[in-house]
Amino acid sequence: MKDAKYLIAYLAPLAAFGGLYFGGVWSLGSFYVAFVLIPIFELVMPGTEKNLSSVEEDKKSTAVFFDLLLYLNIPILYGLLIYYFSIMAAWEHSWWELAMMTVNVGVIVGAIGINVGHELGHRRRAYERTMAKMLLLPAMYMHFYIEHNRGHHKHVATDADPASARRGESIYRFWLRSIVGSYLHAWQLEGTRLQREGKPIGSTDNAMIWFQLTQALYLLGVGAVFGWWLIPVALFVALEGVVLLETVNYIEHYGLRRKLLPSGRYEQVLPRHSWNSNHELGRIFLYELTRHSDHHFKATRKYQVLRHFEDSPQLPLGYPASMILALVPPLWFRLMDKELQRFDPEISAMAA
Repeated sequence: MKDAKYLIAYLAPLAAFGGLYFGGVWSLGSFYVAFVLIPIFELVMPGTEKNLSSVEEDKKSTAVFFDLLLYLNIPILYGLLIYYFSIMAAWEHSWWELAMMTVNVGVIVGAIGINVGHELGHRRRAYERTMAKMLLLPAMYMHFYIEHNRGHHKHVATDADPASARRGESIYRFWLRSIVGSYLHAWQLEGTRLQREGKPIGSTDNAMIWFQLTQALYLLGVGAVFGWWLIPVALFVALEGVVLLETVNYIEHYGLRRKLLPSGRYEQVLPRHSWNSNHELGRIFLYELTRHSDHHFKATRKYQVLRHFEDSPQLPLGYPASMILALVPPLWFRLMDKELQRFDPEISAMAA
């Protein structure tokens, strides 16, 4: 029964639906859950460093229950989007309610769209990878499937990775660098793959071309069904989800750097190259994304069996609270630069 705790993750989309249904001050729905309730509860609820036994890990790794929890996010996400666009098209609410509903849905596009898409994008089964792309589609961030798996995991905690924040880099500068850099790097990675296979960049096997076409069709579908003026709205919702993702990227690796070896290669990716949080609620709502060190240590390890490492740096706050704090760079630098220095002065000096 303790595994049923992951059902709590559905409170975010449920709150999103409630915000769309009831309107008024409730219009922010999922935003209240993600950035008000969770940070407050995580201040008083202790985290846990406990890991599963090898027997428990083997059992949970193959349990269908945990996979179904992820799969259900697809109809939930698209159902919420259809409901949201229907409300926007009817325009029966005040402009401030519609604005808050837009923020509400943007949180879900990031939290269960990109986040669950990220988890499924690491799976080996073809249908799960297709699901990952479906979840990334509303965020207009399908290239994340290429860049994250073949770029970020290879170059993490180095200056070659657009999604690894540097010490002293504000989140606002990071957003621009990571969003633009990741998109361009995805094209480069796909071009390199095609070149290796002896195919031109304009080949029909170029996944990046298909991603752009699919995203364009999604926007055209929104416009044709709900009204052409909603295309910019769909783009804004997508941007919200992307900004949430990149904010998570920012706090996950801020200031941490791998050593450059005499051979010219970087050291192996270790648990010490990702910031973690053992706060229980954040772990549940983000499908254990907060145990990020183990994810980078073995990307194919499923979320329900990710481990805590003693030598991984721990965020002083949970993920949602850290995301809020990062929006105020002076406060973020004051807290996290001290944490960097305390964790490892050598890494801190390298990142400076």
